[in-house]
Amino acid sequence: MTITEEPAVTREVGRDRRRKEDQRLITGRTRWTDNLQLQGMLHVAMVRSPYAHARITQIDTSAARESAGVIAVLTGQDLKDHQGSLPCAWPITDDQKSAPHPAVAVDRVAFAGEVVAVVAARTAAQARDAAELVDVDYEELPAVVDLKQAAADEVLAHPDLGTNVSARWIFDSSEAGTGGDVEEAIRGAEVLIEREYRQQRLIPSFMEPRSVVVDPTGEQFVMWSATQVPHILRLMLALTLGVPESKVRVIAPDVGGGFGGKLQVTPEEILTFLVARHTGRPCKWTETRSESLLAAHHGRDQWQKLTLAARRDGTVTGLKVELLADMGAYLGLVTPGVPILGAFMFNAIYKFPSYRFDCTNVFTNKTWTDAYRGAGRPEATFAIERLMDELAAELGRDPLEVREQNWIKHEEFPFTTVCGLEYDSGNYEAATARAKELFGYDELRAEQARRRANGDRVQLGIGISTFTEMCGLAPSRVLGSLNYGAGGWEHASVRMLPSGKVEVITGSSAHGQGHETAWSQIVADQLGVPFEDVEVLHGDTQISHRGLDTYGSRSLVVGGQAVIDAAKKVIEKAKPLAAHVLEANVDDLEFSDGRFTVRGAGSGQEGLRLTDLALRVFAAHDLPDGMEPSLDADATFDPVNFSFPHGTHLCAMEVDTETGQSTMRKYVCVDDIGNVVNPLIVDGQVHGGLVQGIAQALWEEAVYDDQGTLVTGSFVDYTLPTSADTISFITDRTVSPSTTNDLGAKGVGEAGCIASTPAVVNAIVDAVRPMGVDDITMPCTPERVWRAIHRGGSGGATEEAAAPHFEAGEPNADLPADDGGDTDPMRTEGSL
Repeated sequence: MTITEEPAVTREVGRDRRRKEDQRLITGRTRWTDNLQLQGMLHVAMVRSPYAHARITQIDTSAARESAGVIAVLTGQDLKDHQGSLPCAWPITDDQKSAPHPAVAVDRVAFAGEVVAVVAARTAAQARDAAELVDVDYEELPAVVDLKQAAADEVLAHPDLGTNVSARWIFDSSEAGTGGDVEEAIRGAEVLIEREYRQQRLIPSFMEPRSVVVDPTGEQFVMWSATQVPHILRLMLALTLGVPESKVRVIAPDVGGGFGGKLQVTPEEILTFLVARHTGRPCKWTETRSESLLAAHHGRDQWQKLTLAARRDGTVTGLKVELLADMGAYLGLVTPGVPILGAFMFNAIYKFPSYRFDCTNVFTNKTWTDAYRGAGRPEATFAIERLMDELAAELGRDPLEVREQNWIKHEEFPFTTVCGLEYDSGNYEAATARAKELFGYDELRAEQARRRANGDRVQLGIGISTFTEMCGLAPSRVLGSLNYGAGGWEHASVRMLPSGKVEVITGSSAHGQGHETAWSQIVADQLGVPFEDVEVLHGDTQISHRGLDTYGSRSLVVGGQAVIDAAKKVIEKAKPLAAHVLEANVDDLEFSDGRFTVRGAGSGQEGLRLTDLALRVFAAHDLPDGMEPSLDADATFDPVNFSFPHGTHLCAMEVDTETGQSTMRKYVCVDDIGNVVNPLIVDGQVHGGLVQGIAQALWEEAVYDDQGTLVTGSFVDYTLPTSADTISFITDRTVSPSTTNDLGAKGVGEAGCIASTPAVVNAIVDAVRPMGVDDITMPCTPERVWRAIHRGGSGGATEEAAAPHFEAGEPNADLPADDGGDTDPMRTEGSL
């Protein structure tokens, strides 16, 4: 059969392919960690402190030890010589202060929910029952919960440190040589906008709670964990516990979501390992949802003070950011670096001539914070997009017009920002024009004007968010310059099996992103094999021996490029054999659609399939001299730059000025994520990110009382949206391919979450701005919106107004007291 008789090959990249993974996931035929049942397995339960800060004076475990089915009860004193301290991989400054972080507290607890003892029993119920019998005596110590009070060192979260300040990190464009002096710009400003914004604390609420199983009975310790980072976890287990890395195997089976919340080395992973080693039996720990909300790391939690300098014509001249970031009680794996990721994004898509970022990381007696979807970028985008709206309001101009005046034009790419980053490609004009068209921007502005003129009870607000982000983490040299403890490369292998099938091994570890499908599409195109003939393996350090895992929208642009590079090496390894079989010179060979042909031999030649060569290599009967009998190849890709997706999000919100109820009318987003591998997967990523970002704007908030008790410790109190609370989003894409990878792709996993929050808040503020409101602290609940309308200005609807654990604001005798009761009929969170 000749090549001309075969049907044309359909390209896989760019196709809507249903995910290979979904069949087993949605039918329940899958491998969640908690499904694992090993012979002789024990179940582990944690005893947790009810106090945010206390000294442990005595622990009586006798009743627990005598409880039915109990095999072991271990305290911090039992494990103090074995547990080490949980790792922090990102010391952002040389003088960063950090308290030792034991997996189980030895003599003092620093947040409510910290583990003080661990119980192992034959069943999960027996372990939980016995944990209730552990009697712990505490001497309660003063706790610091308010971030500003913590920064003032009024009460110390860790008295031994002598301060709550962990580190201070500064970027100044004038000192870095990337821009001018921001203080000079502020002094010479014709318009000065100063605002303070609160990024509330959020809790990553993944579908599958964390779970760990450890089997110590073989030659290796085998850990199954619902983690995003099996390779990093393996290394950190070895370093923390002093176990040879070769004796540790970590498997991340199917993982039900992470959003950064499983980008961690957790106390529970360490403790399950230690209990398994102590008992010599397999052990399992699976958290309850309450444990997840209480003790799994949280996200966001910042105070942002911003100063924007501009000329009267609307041209921005300088941006100054002063940040207080809450670390919580301890430093997690990348906790200190999360605000630093945002440092490079406050300038966003705008041409600021001068910039200064000054961040102070502070300890409090709360659950520690770490990466949550977007990790620093949503916080930065929220601040600058709110600020650009305020500049437009000050100038009496359309906020889109002011943005366009200051953003980087498409013909200016590549563009080096005031932070020193080089944006390789983009077209903000195209994305914005398409978003305006889909949104009906001019028509909605006209409707807004009519409602304002008529004094309608329900006012219409239009919110804008034009964003970019740095993702595809990241060039190793850049991470090294920021003191990060690892690189930004990724590894992949491509194996040609004798049957002609292909195995792809990737170091990126999926937790819902669809890697098995997207990687199959990429390899199918590269090697010219059917999509169905590609099998993708991941998440097991014994199979995928090298990798840096999944976070920061890096999987496709870094891990996918590693897969491409490995596939290219397969082709190069096959060329000598193909030349040998075709009796041609290697330099005369061409490879296309899975087949080698000889250049100039005419279109009727049969050529030679790569899959046929795989069988010849396996047999090794007639290989060219010096050729090894293998076509398999490995590749490690270290990116030369971040990738910079961008987009324009437009939101219309209707606000009932009598009740404060906000209802979403329309939401449009047009994202530019470069070339798309699978549009179906992209749409899912965008939709999920939108809902998470909108949830921060309207519903989600982790609240502590003055004693450091989490009062939003269940989904009754911590409000997550359901599909019933959302509307149908209108999404579209423009394409400006990335120049830093062969796919021309950019990241997408965090885009919706980064851009949507300011779009929603800007819309709500825009609706009630004529009433004197210029800010509403998130989440914009009906009560907070109502209070802002009645107070005017900033509305007094700051964190202090609704959550007394923050610095108290001035009382207003004309308003009802905020005593936690139903002070207005719409206090309960409504739907979109």
